[in-house]
Amino acid sequence: MPQVPQTFFDALAVRTWCGLALRALGRAREEIDAINVYPVADGDTGTNLYLTMESAVTTVEAVFAGHGTLTEQKPPLADAAHAMAHGALIGARGNSGTILAQLLRGMAQVLAADGETAHTDGEGLRLALRHAADSARQAVAHPVEGTVLSVASAAADAADDTEGDCGTVARAAYDGACAALAATPGQLAVLERAGVVDAGGRGLVAVLAALVETFTREAPVFGGHARVEAVSASGAPGVDDVLLCEDDPTAAQEGGPAYEVIYLLEAEDTAVTRLRDRLDALGDSLVVVGGDGLWNVHVHVDDAGAAVEAGVEAGRPYRIRITHFGLGDVHTTGAERPPRERAQRAVVAVVPGEGLAGLYGEAGATTVLARPGEPPASGELVDALRRAHAREVVLLPNDADLRHTAAAAAEQARAEGIRVALIPTRSAVQGIAALAVHEPERRFDEDVVSMTSAAGATRYAEVAVAERQSWTMAGICQAGDVLGLVDGDVAVIGADVTATARAVLDRMLAAGGELVTLVLGDEAPESVTDVLEVHVRESYLAVDTVVYRGGRQGALLLIGVE
Repeated sequence: MPQVPQTFFDALAVRTWCGLALRALGRAREEIDAINVYPVADGDTGTNLYLTMESAVTTVEAVFAGHGTLTEQKPPLADAAHAMAHGALIGARGNSGTILAQLLRGMAQVLAADGETAHTDGEGLRLALRHAADSARQAVAHPVEGTVLSVASAAADAADDTEGDCGTVARAAYDGACAALAATPGQLAVLERAGVVDAGGRGLVAVLAALVETFTREAPVFGGHARVEAVSASGAPGVDDVLLCEDDPTAAQEGGPAYEVIYLLEAEDTAVTRLRDRLDALGDSLVVVGGDGLWNVHVHVDDAGAAVEAGVEAGRPYRIRITHFGLGDVHTTGAERPPRERAQRAVVAVVPGEGLAGLYGEAGATTVLARPGEPPASGELVDALRRAHAREVVLLPNDADLRHTAAAAAEQARAEGIRVALIPTRSAVQGIAALAVHEPERRFDEDVVSMTSAAGATRYAEVAVAERQSWTMAGICQAGDVLGLVDGDVAVIGADVTATARAVLDRMLAAGGELVTLVLGDEAPESVTDVLEVHVRESYLAVDTVVYRGGRQGALLLIGVE
């Protein structure tokens, strides 16, 4: 018995569309990954789109779960639309995923405009598609034609010229998107040289095909071709479809920025306006999407630390991901280089604060941010191991409590063909010591031994504030006491941060040392590192001191002694 088409857009339609879009992106993921030629060789646009939509699906399903399983108990359209947009925003991956999140957010703003409306019709869908395309274009600092922005605008234009129910409007948008996608090689020379259409635009076509299926119960068959002319596999390297470029948008960005920086940001609109200007001056591929106090920031820069610091100044960044592109010629075009291969070796590190994320990123590591009280799951570590895109990866968990999680992630990555060495670092300062001696040119085993030795030769400590009364190795502490922990055990209980830190440092240097590393948290007194530097210089000959800012790292101060 044929299924009856649905003529209106309600919460169930949102749920159905998200699920169908996820499956469509899953089927097209490898194809999309394979055709990216503009402008950075990431090879993960299809994957990023899939993961972004997966987050949207998860959030929408959670809303339905809260309303029961019966159709009569479905949530309002506004709730489902908001969930779709929020899920995509917090789960957006890469430039392509960030743009998709903004497209879904733009649609949700129209669909949820009247919180009491149970559904909308073809006119409402037309308005939603128009607002989605316009808001996505506004989110990009320097829009470039021939990208997913062009495809989204064409879909909205086609919908504007159509009257009818939701199925009719969705089909018109899909047909307009397909035509625009086929035209992208004529708009961007880099696409024409490689003989491919825009990868992000191809992903949007898949999402719009799912929208047609939602209302008509029939999935349109994509009649175009991802490759517009015969090209060998070596002529189509994978690149993420970044929507910004230099003054010449058709030119490849040879010698472009080395790092991709992504984070969620809690900030006011005025602060985000200033952030856009600062990040635009730091790098390219800038996309900032979101609103209502929550934003997703994506940028390519050479100074990863400065990009994170800009976020700290604007508000509260978290879920920070810094990826080193790894290959020196990563910004060249498909016509000039073979398909992107994995780097030989990379480092993945878990870090407790934004400042350290920038520091590790500048040293070439792919980072996973561990917020206080929110340690990363094994899936996040596996994702980071994949993002490192290397045959050999050194994993630095930098936390004793993460050893089992890190081991599980390493095993999964090994099953996928990645050679992973897990160095059991228990503190970020041990990770810094390991990273300092990392030499990718050495044999893998030799490099791992050297890094392990450097980490093992580094004693670590931290200064923190007790949250409650408890028994410790140094006696009973009260809530609010300052604790000095050496190698994981409480060694000093004090009332003053600087005095406690000095006592901890003296205890550590009693056994000798050549280098003291101090990582200052954002809640610690600014003067503490100055006092400690003077103390080391005056009391311990031939001992050097380096100071870093760790940001919101949980501990007031991290100390390492090598």
